[in-house]
Amino acid sequence: MNRTVEAANGVDIPQLGFGLYKIKDGEAFERTVEYAIRIGYRHFDTAKIYGNEAALGRVIQKSGIAREEFFITSKAWTTDLGYHATKKAFEQTCRKLNVTYLDMYMIHFAGPHYVNAWKAMEELYDEGRIKVIGVANFEIRHLEHLKKNSRISPMVNQIETHPEFPQHELHDYMLRHRILHEAWGPLGQGNKALLEHPELAAIALRHQKSVAQVILRWHLQRGIMVIPKSTNPQRIKENIEIFDFELNEEDVEHIRRLDTGKRYSLSPNGFMINPIYINLMKLFIR
Repeated sequence: MNRTVEAANGVDIPQLGFGLYKIKDGEAFERTVEYAIRIGYRHFDTAKIYGNEAALGRVIQKSGIAREEFFITSKAWTTDLGYHATKKAFEQTCRKLNVTYLDMYMIHFAGPHYVNAWKAMEELYDEGRIKVIGVANFEIRHLEHLKKNSRISPMVNQIETHPEFPQHELHDYMLRHRILHEAWGPLGQGNKALLEHPELAAIALRHQKSVAQVILRWHLQRGIMVIPKSTNPQRIKENIEIFDFELNEEDVEHIRRLDTGKRYSLSPNGFMINPIYINLMKLFIR
């Protein structure tokens, strides 16, 4: 039902995960995550800023499934970057999730003090409290800066990626440096024009799949991890049914032509040196 990709340290990560962005704590959250677990999802992606870490922890505990079977990711928000601040934020996240370790912990954006935050994460990794350490929304210059100021290189970078914004240059850079590519917004944040694009619709018809399934399959074949988000049971089930077909070279070429360089969020360029950007990004947070 799922497959894994291997991080640079040998840890296997489920290639398909479940994103929890904008799914608020409450009955709807509980029903959504319970259903996702029931049909096979085990990789869940949350963050402090999403406000649903505790809710995820409760549902996982109620599931009766061993903690070790789950792959749980969370992220340190920009106001928690810095050596001591990040360690404190990590402990708060673990308490909310009711876990003793995280499978993956990330720096959410390259905000001020992210190098010191990374040093704290390296120590937590050494202690076995984090299995995989990564970043999100980092550009090449951020990754290069971190590489020059760290003992351990990031193992994952979670970035906006979809057919209109495939991130070719950054993707190739990460391949060369053994940094796994994880896509947020893999379906273009549900953009109607993308999900109804005639090229994608034709490919979907040939494979007897939905356009969303074709897009997710395209990501998988690029070696990318995906964390689609939905509260619709039909779509949740549809998103996991992507391992029984394969796109051919012609399909991939048609999708390649959809690249317009269009982001659906703000660019993280300049984020490191512009504190005002931090508050602005709360409106577009992933």
